[in-house]
Amino acid sequence: MGRRRAFIGSFTAAGGPGVLVAAVDDDTGALTALGAADDVPDPSYLALAGDGHTLYAVSETAEGAVAAYRVGGDTPELAGPPVPVGGDGPTHLGLFAGHVLTANYGSGSVTAVPVRADGALGGSVSDVRGHTGSGPHPTRQRGPHAHQVQSDPSGRWAVAVDLGTDSVHVCALRDGRLVPHRESALRPGSGPRHLAFHPGGSYAYVVNELAPTVTVCRWDAGEGLLTPLRETAVLEGAPDGDAYPSGIAVSSDGRFVWIAVRGQDVVSVLAVDGGGAVLRLVGTVPCGGHWPRALAASGGYLYVANERSGDVTWFALDPDTGVPRRAGAAEVTAVSCVIFG
Repeated sequence: MGRRRAFIGSFTAAGGPGVLVAAVDDDTGALTALGAADDVPDPSYLALAGDGHTLYAVSETAEGAVAAYRVGGDTPELAGPPVPVGGDGPTHLGLFAGHVLTANYGSGSVTAVPVRADGALGGSVSDVRGHTGSGPHPTRQRGPHAHQVQSDPSGRWAVAVDLGTDSVHVCALRDGRLVPHRESALRPGSGPRHLAFHPGGSYAYVVNELAPTVTVCRWDAGEGLLTPLRETAVLEGAPDGDAYPSGIAVSSDGRFVWIAVRGQDVVSVLAVDGGGAVLRLVGTVPCGGHWPRALAASGGYLYVANERSGDVTWFALDPDTGVPRRAGAAEVTAVSCVIFG
């Protein structure tokens, strides 16, 4: 494909372009739009196949679907019809054991969809596994709300974060069926949203949406066991108004963690100590827009998807402190995520 590219998801219902492909300038971090496809409604989260040729997108609607795109050119092209996921409001997806898994927020479930040898999706789901339980928040935790699903670094386990049940579910996949293995409880009312692994593979960091904190967990891939160790604040002092942490990124060398905080419209910078076991808040910087929904680190830059201001802002990263410095922005209406290939 000859150049590095970014893939950007957005909410078409709010005027977003759908799935957008952008060229990346490795020297400046700048993004230049190349082409977009809006044939799937609200493709809010994306995942790229390992070979870089197929992109997968959730359709975050009440009906819920997942789609595959060919991305060899500048404009994404559907690789077959979208597949209904049998769940409401899928917010995230990941590749695992020859399947695409979706986290269905509205229905509190995880769906498995087979992937064919050419990267296209199988015609129907192989399994839908519903979570059970609730949490103490009177409106946000009346039932399960699966918010994220991904493979662990070993590739042996699927890990699903559920905001409604204050827990992280660990599953295996056998013959296309999701097999529950363990469920790790986090602090009641914390509202876990997203999880990211330390590159060493022995620790994971869970962003909590209902409390502006991140939970450091030990990860044992052999046992498929996630053990919460400690919670760390992502803001200095009590937040002035609403604070809803969202996206998380970990530096490739494992020295820094960045967390987007909506409401406060900042990116929190945390240093990693103890080989990954301890996070220490360094400070915060403005996110460059309004309502930072997701972020990604790539090529020495941090990219923030600011949903309500409709832009992707990029920041040069200080290699010694991890502190981001604003370097530019590209307009993307109702942007929801950005990933790189």
